[in-house]
Amino acid sequence: MATPPSQTPTGQDIAWRLEALAFDLFNGLFRLLPLDFASWMGGQLFRLLGPLTRTHAVAEQNLMLAFPERDAAWRRGILAEQWESNGRTVAEFPNMDRILPSTGRVEVVGGERLAEIAAGGKPVVFVSGHFSNWEVMPAAIVNAGVPCEITYRAANNPYVDRRIRESRFRYGVRLFAPKGGDGAREMLEAMGKGVSVALMNDQKFNQGGVAAPFFGHMVMTAPGPTRLALRFGTVLQPMTVERTKGARFRVVVHEPIVLQKTGDRTADIAEGVRRVTAMVEDQIRKRPGEWFWVHRRWSKDAYSGLAAADD
Repeated sequence: MATPPSQTPTGQDIAWRLEALAFDLFNGLFRLLPLDFASWMGGQLFRLLGPLTRTHAVAEQNLMLAFPERDAAWRRGILAEQWESNGRTVAEFPNMDRILPSTGRVEVVGGERLAEIAAGGKPVVFVSGHFSNWEVMPAAIVNAGVPCEITYRAANNPYVDRRIRESRFRYGVRLFAPKGGDGAREMLEAMGKGVSVALMNDQKFNQGGVAAPFFGHMVMTAPGPTRLALRFGTVLQPMTVERTKGARFRVVVHEPIVLQKTGDRTADIAEGVRRVTAMVEDQIRKRPGEWFWVHRRWSKDAYSGLAAADD
């Protein structure tokens, strides 16, 4: 949780305000531009600058772990695609109110399933990963009339965090649960009232994580979504986002993951985590250039093994 401005040293507060000003200028510029051009410009900017950052090496290592059979030329192509995808997403964020199913820019495959959830009154646990522009998923959920609480990680800068919330308000995402203990309580309360929740379930989660196979390696994954689904006797509802052309997308509402209660809660949670992780891997294999490759998803041992192989 970000420190309230009233409790912040003056120097830090000034730095935050300047950072928020830069955030406003960036967002203002990309809202002024035609949407498709703004998306293209963001993509080209990141395609140019991304390889110069330290995270480029992390992304390349991740590709080597996930696709050891692929050569360096293939990896270069995927890295360029993922930087462009990330840049487009950043440039599209200020314009998300223009990227909704109601605008004609988002095709929803399986929309009848969202309508069923909206009409049924029983909450589900939406799960996804950082595919393409992942902000399109919550936008599609709320646009379909599904009451849903979206988790997020608060920005360290409280002024920027407020702007991010306000930006999301423009496209209908109004319910938030900060990650951590408070967020867990809020999600439990929400589901108890019949409100669905949506979580990204593709990042490393060491403390309290559950091991699951991912591209031939065991990775630690958050068990929270599976625990919620088991607790409320509901399903895990996978959704993925694909970029079709420019700032146009396809949201796919997949078949729900129905969990079994065998009496062994630990095993039931592990099976749910395994199935979600398999879903994420399957989507990445189909569209590797649209996943967020720049975070360290694998264990230290996996990265050490890469370094040893290079020696």
